[in-house]
Amino acid sequence: MSESAGAADPFAHLHDEDYLGPFGRGRVGHADLVITAGREAISLDGDWRFTLDLFDEGLRQKWYLDEPDPPESWTVPRDYDCGADRTIAVPSCWTCARPEWRYFEGGAWYTRFIDWAPAPDERVVLRIGAANYEARVFLNGAFVASHRGGFTPFCVELTGKLRSGANRLQVNVDSRRAADRVPMHHFDWFNDGGIFREVALFRLPQVFIRDAALRLAPDAGFGAIKAEIALSDAVDGTASVRIPELGVDAAVPIVGGSGSATLAARPELWSPQSPRLYDVEVGFGADRVRERIGFRDIRVAGMEILLNGAPIVLQGVCVHEDDVATGRATSEADIRRRLAHAKELGCNALRLAHYPHHDLVARLADEAGLMLWAEVPVYWAIDFANPATYADAENQLLELIRRDRNRASVVIWGVGNENADTDARYRFMSSLAEAARRADPSRLVAAACLINRATFRIEDRLAAHLDLIGLNEYFGWYEPEFTGLERLLANSAPDRPVVISEFGADALAGHRGGARTLFSEDAQAAFFRRQFEILSTVPWIKGAFPWVLYDFRSERRQTRFQKGFNRKGLIAEDKRTKKAAFEAIRALYSANAPPLGGGSR
Repeated sequence: MSESAGAADPFAHLHDEDYLGPFGRGRVGHADLVITAGREAISLDGDWRFTLDLFDEGLRQKWYLDEPDPPESWTVPRDYDCGADRTIAVPSCWTCARPEWRYFEGGAWYTRFIDWAPAPDERVVLRIGAANYEARVFLNGAFVASHRGGFTPFCVELTGKLRSGANRLQVNVDSRRAADRVPMHHFDWFNDGGIFREVALFRLPQVFIRDAALRLAPDAGFGAIKAEIALSDAVDGTASVRIPELGVDAAVPIVGGSGSATLAARPELWSPQSPRLYDVEVGFGADRVRERIGFRDIRVAGMEILLNGAPIVLQGVCVHEDDVATGRATSEADIRRRLAHAKELGCNALRLAHYPHHDLVARLADEAGLMLWAEVPVYWAIDFANPATYADAENQLLELIRRDRNRASVVIWGVGNENADTDARYRFMSSLAEAARRADPSRLVAAACLINRATFRIEDRLAAHLDLIGLNEYFGWYEPEFTGLERLLANSAPDRPVVISEFGADALAGHRGGARTLFSEDAQAAFFRRQFEILSTVPWIKGAFPWVLYDFRSERRQTRFQKGFNRKGLIAEDKRTKKAAFEAIRALYSANAPPLGGGSR
């Protein structure tokens, strides 16, 4: 421990159990995000100095105050030296970096040196794409900000804090599971730790564009575009919006730092059959952001889901963002493989389970013509009565919306998965649904709901706050017979569209047997054939998302067939070996098969 950490009482940190208190202040969230589309990024990816910290000694002893002097210059002993002999790649998961770190859950310190300072007329923003779960940012020995939520980006302004010469940037990341987090301590995927998405700095003018969102104007007959612009500061002025291919070159009045305008334009509408995108430039003063945006309309009318005014059925598949070698960290090549497999399967939609995936997923889905259900990890038994937990969940949802609301491919905001219908849960999730609708009224709001086992009906009080009902059911797997599914469908009379948001059966790739041989490819394929046979008879089911595209890591699963994996994938964890069920669903989704719900695809 250094002298600056408290020479008066070198053991004070041993007795301070309120050591986290100071780092709960200065928390950043959705309001601090900065749109980065088309901006020049200064990448901070690469090797960072790295130290695991199981006991939070860095926060207790104030390691961030220590300058990384060589040991030869020390006058008192230390427990931390920011040594360059231990490094880790950013982005990556420490759980995949070394075998001995695989199950480590706790704190870790990342350190990187920045050897420049901005010009006097520049502002600087640090953007971290995702760090699981709580991150605390320090610069040159001072605490700057913190963030909660393991899958959404956050921005920290460093203006006025960078000095000439070397600047020491440190990020403390805590991956512990906890009952009051979102998700809580019990979930069905692997708890990867680390800064697992990209990190960059952005040099911005004194007044910059914080957010810009464009979408079809509601109720304008697809003949107008609504533009909403927010600046970094409460100034007045005029912003510009240019869409050259549509002949749009419009001025948007800005009053008190924000403004909106309805622009006459008739774009070719985005759809899976024609994923049309337009180059859009938004400017204010010296600042410019550039996006590729598609324009489309998604809504529910009665029992139909309408895309651009025409009924559509969601032929989907669920997918986790998981890799045996890299964990939660992903790459463009891996994302393109996911989308290509979904297209090969015959999908027009993906459910991104059960947390925000990399932002490149939606950008590439825009190009590929795949609709997305994007959701936040309000998963299982969240601490629904805890106001702090709700604030965390709402912030994650609003960060996701701010990040992806210019993506035409995103058609559904998911507010939760498989939660029992209690009073506390009803208040929590209905509030989330309304928050999503206020932030973005141009998309559908859904949740993956459970079956009422007492009545075998689709009954959930939350449904009144949803545009469509997601239904997770595993009849034929956890309940071996399909009679419960037939009874459920016969008993139910929903007043809005229903999509089967999950259904599936485990199969170990290469394990063969009869249609009733558990964990065999044959039984998995037979399961899906029977499911679709039953579901296709029900007109109000407007989509299906088989669980799941790839096998993924989950330590809850420990049979001889599973060995730490959820084996419900249509493709094995190598992301190459297709199981018999892949071909079964491909055939069901083919042009010759009747779609669910009687709609178009």
